[in-house]
Amino acid sequence: MMIQYCPMCATPLVMRADAASEGGKERLACPAGHWTHWDNPLPVLAALVEVEGRILLARNVAWPEKMFALITGFMERGETPEQGVARELKEETNLDADEIKLIGVYEFIRKNELIIAYHVKASGDIRLSEELVDYRLVAPEKLRPWRAGTGYAMADWMRERGLPVEFMDWPMPSSS
Repeated sequence: MMIQYCPMCATPLVMRADAASEGGKERLACPAGHWTHWDNPLPVLAALVEVEGRILLARNVAWPEKMFALITGFMERGETPEQGVARELKEETNLDADEIKLIGVYEFIRKNELIIAYHVKASGDIRLSEELVDYRLVAPEKLRPWRAGTGYAMADWMRERGLPVEFMDWPMPSSS
């Protein structure tokens, strides 16, 4: 969605440079100074989900048939990142988050997102939400991360466990 008007006075927004003390970056802003569109990155939560020693990779309904990735979703107002990753896991897979440990924070500049990735040990019966169409449970040593956002989190998790990392090359889905 492209913001075109000031939410305070409905004046069309213009591109203007921030003050030099703010870096002078060009941003959409109200010419009367009421409002600035900062366009900051959105926090996205990612779960590298471990179920009974294997890693769950899921396929989004919009992705090609062979494309599987981590469970992801946006953080919501009023929740911690840990609460958010547990909520997303439950919503998308019906699994319960038993243990949650931070892997790291990763840029995803192409989508203006900041990915907060966790290793989540989970339990329960897998039932996919309507946004996911398939899943795989993969032995950790057989994982092949991709060269973007959540793939780097997977690679870091593997390295931490002494597993060899061999990146795969395929086009990334639009949601990390």
